[in-house]
Amino acid sequence: MVKMNWISIKRKYSTFQIIIMGCALVILIGTILLMLPFSSKSGEVTSLECALFTATSAVCVTGLIIQDTASYWSGFGQAVILILIQVGGLGVITIAAFIESVAGRKLSVREKSLVGESISAFQTGGMAKMARLIILISLIVEAAGAALMMPVMCGDYGPQGIWMAVFHSVSAFCNAGFDLMGTHSGTFSSLTAYKGNLLLVLTVCALIILGGIGFLTWQDMLFQRRKIKKYKMQSKVVLVTTLVLIVAPAVLYFFFEFTDASLPERFSLSLFQAVTPRTAGFNTADLAKMSGRGIGLMIVLMMIGGAPGSTAGGMKVTTVAVLAASAVSVFRRNKDTQMFGRRVEDSVVKRASALLLIYLLLTFISAVVISYIEGLPMKDCLFETASAAGTVGLTLGITPSLGLVSHLILAALMFFGRTGGLTLMYAAISGKNAEVSRCPVEKINVG
Repeated sequence: MVKMNWISIKRKYSTFQIIIMGCALVILIGTILLMLPFSSKSGEVTSLECALFTATSAVCVTGLIIQDTASYWSGFGQAVILILIQVGGLGVITIAAFIESVAGRKLSVREKSLVGESISAFQTGGMAKMARLIILISLIVEAAGAALMMPVMCGDYGPQGIWMAVFHSVSAFCNAGFDLMGTHSGTFSSLTAYKGNLLLVLTVCALIILGGIGFLTWQDMLFQRRKIKKYKMQSKVVLVTTLVLIVAPAVLYFFFEFTDASLPERFSLSLFQAVTPRTAGFNTADLAKMSGRGIGLMIVLMMIGGAPGSTAGGMKVTTVAVLAASAVSVFRRNKDTQMFGRRVEDSVVKRASALLLIYLLLTFISAVVISYIEGLPMKDCLFETASAAGTVGLTLGITPSLGLVSHLILAALMFFGRTGGLTLMYAAISGKNAEVSRCPVEKINVG
């Protein structure tokens, strides 16, 4: 049994650097496995570019692909992708802690801190129990999702539907967006064939939401249940913001986007397109036929993402909520940012502002570079970069045709979006919190 003690040996690395290295190591292993001849249906060795991009997309639970998952990869290749999705969704550190716990070994203080950082926990106590809870609930939810999808999948694909139900359940819960539906008219069809199937649509939506609200929110919902007043402020913020970011876009899509569809299909399409950008990557509508308004709204939702410590990526709903609360406090001329009767620390507001700036700059600059290199419209490139940075996986169909440089840019954005912008910054700059002398104050006007 491989122990986590190797982490403790490397004292010179910060927890942020270890998280980055763990994720990179899994991507490297996945790349090697996907390059093997028996990973592809043709029996040929897959190019490094394709294998690396696919492994990065799977571990970063994004869903952007160069080759169609159903037609290009063999059963072994698809299994490798599914394992990478599961590891990436639950987290390398969480799974390692679970293995240690099951083996009966106690986590060190440093290992507990590492697990807590990886799931965005507020304390390091009970991390072994938390890791077991995360794995157990994840497997139960994924099994339930697969069971609900099996009648639909088996009805259409026979015995193969069992594998397809399992694959799509894990992919949905981990907010990955990989599918086995193949292509239609030269484009990836995703779940467009099931846009009118409410059972499958609602099951996938539920899996996406459960995976995206975060492990700490699960803890409150499981142990506090209906005692919502006892929920942590973060759980309240996650649940309320998630609800708003599902209902509001769904209403807008219902009245302004899918007006030609029948009423049941209109409801199904509107709900699914409101849920999937945060950050699942499935789609039941032809995105190329959506209006500029609908695409613009989807880009915003992809950038926001899910909750901290969840299977979702993006800036996170808490980041947006904190920035909104900060704006309200400015409008009301309050001294502090407040949410649910509690004060938010100024350092949290600063981190939220920094995250917003990082995501906007990287997404926009990457889109400009890809647009220039490939000679493609800025709107299409911005959609792809937002999808990559938000680890969503939705696409307007341009990713497979992009060149090596553009693929590397998207892969870097996926890695950035999954590991977290601040985690990468902290890992790159320093593992220490250096205290510096304060500069003199001078006034500056804004707005």
